[in-house]
Order: sequence, then C-alpha cells, then structure tokens
Amino acid sequence: MVALTVVNLLGVSRTALMTRIIVSLVVPVLAFVVVAAFAAPAPSDAVQLPTSWLGVLQAAGLLFFAFAGYARVATMGEEVREPQRNIPAAIFGSLGFTLGLYLLLAWGLLAALGPTALAASAAPLREVFTASTSAIPATAVTIAAALASLGALLALIAGVGRTTLAMAREGDLPRALTGIWQRFGVPYAADLATAVVVIGLLLTTDVLTVVGFSSFGVLIYYAIANLSAFTLTHRPWHSPRGLNVVGFIGCVLLALTLPTTSVLTMVAVLAAGVLGRVVVAGVRRRRS
Repeated sequence: MVALTVVNLLGVSRTALMTRIIVSLVVPVLAFVVVAAFAAPAPSDAVQLPTSWLGVLQAAGLLFFAFAGYARVATMGEEVREPQRNIPAAIFGSLGFTLGLYLLLAWGLLAALGPTALAASAAPLREVFTASTSAIPATAVTIAAALASLGALLALIAGVGRTTLAMAREGDLPRALTGIWQRFGVPYAADLATAVVVIGLLLTTDVLTVVGFSSFGVLIYYAIANLSAFTLTHRPWHSPRGLNVVGFIGCVLLALTLPTTSVLTMVAVLAAGVLGRVVVAGVRRRRS
C-alpha cells in the first residue's frame, strides 16, 4: 500500500506506466487459463446446482466490485488530454475488454470444473491445473492474481484520491485535503489520507468484508450518479434518459440484495455521513 501510494504521488504518468506493466503481465496468464480450461477434459460432475433469483442478484452485487474500475477513468479528467474524447473511449474500451475476458473465463471454468466444483473452489483458476504434473502453471496463476490485485489497488488509490480532492473543494470534506503537489500535479493530501484509511481497514477488518462494504457503497453512489445524469440537458447519443432509470433501479436492487451485514453496516455509515453533513452545513450557515 505504501509503495503504490508512492507511485501515485510521482504523477499520473507513473501510475499509467505501472498499470500498463501489470496488465501486460496479467492478461497473458488469463488468456493461458482460458485456453487450458477449454482444452481440459469435461468433468464427470454435471449436476445442476439449485439457484434462486436472490442468489443471482447477490452474486451480481458482489461481482459489481470487479467492474467498478472503468469509472475511475472519469475521475482522472483533470489530468487527461482532450477528456471529452479520450475518457468515453477509454471507458467503453476498458469495460468491453473486461466484460469479454470475464465471460471467457466464466465459460471456460464451467467447462473445465463443472458447477459443483467451481462453486466449492476458493481458487478456481488454480484448479484448472491441479491435475498437471508441473506446479509452474498454478504458481503463475497465483503471481498473476497478486499482480492483478495490486493493479486494482493502484487504480483505486488514484481514483479515490481524486474523488476526495473534488469533495474537499466543494467543502464536503476538510479543505486541508485540497493540497496539490505542484511538481507532479497530484493531490498529495487526498492520496495520503486515502492510504491511511486503507491501511487501517486492512489491519482491522477482513478483506472479504470490506469487499461487501465497497460493493454496497459503489452501487449507492452509482445510483446517485444515474439520478444526477437524468437531469442533463445535453446528452450523448448513447445515453438516453431511460438508461439512467434502468441504471438507478438496477443499482438499488443489487445493493439491497447484498449480505445483510454489509447492507446494515453501510446504511449506518451513510446515515452518520448525512448527519455529519447536516451538522457542518448548519454551523456554516450560522457563521455566514
């Protein structure tokens, strides 16, 4: 976490370079897994597991966490050349590539392991190579998984730091977080504050629990983003108002079907945030 924060503090170009390096190492391994999965013999287990709409929706809510990275592109608008052209292209490109890769992986893993073994596995990509006489493929998958997690963390630090900066400028967070390191053009105060919070969570909370919290929080602010976008008068051709309605309903539905602990905890956190905002706004009005 400290090392990736340092990379972010050295400027967005360093962050982009590190991301490209990580992606260039991870994607070939995932492609190899897809090929190996489709080449593996069909499993003897062909039992159809019982499913429910609640289970599917809950899984979709948790999986949403894995798609949230594309929106981080938009938070970098202040540091991107020709953002009106480049940011939409980057969002559509990254989302389309990721969706295609996830579909291939899911299809391949179902073909190689079967639904029961896949559901029971804690590391399904490694399971594709358990019958192999060599440990090298499974080790490569483990290394790629660690690198992919670091890449996600690198992007999240950059994205959350810029979001924190924007909120501080609007007065929704302390003004001290608006500090910019002029040499590298990065919000150093926001990045450092983000790093401190993340390290605290890692030391005190289970990572999977944090994923549940994050999924709920992300879905709620995506719902708010859809409501905000509904008010736009100038809209691109690919974003009609009806899409915002569908997006809002979908986000709220997935958020409410997440594990109860995640929902109740994050509702309490959001309520505390709203209450704090009301108090601060009242103090500011009295001072003015």
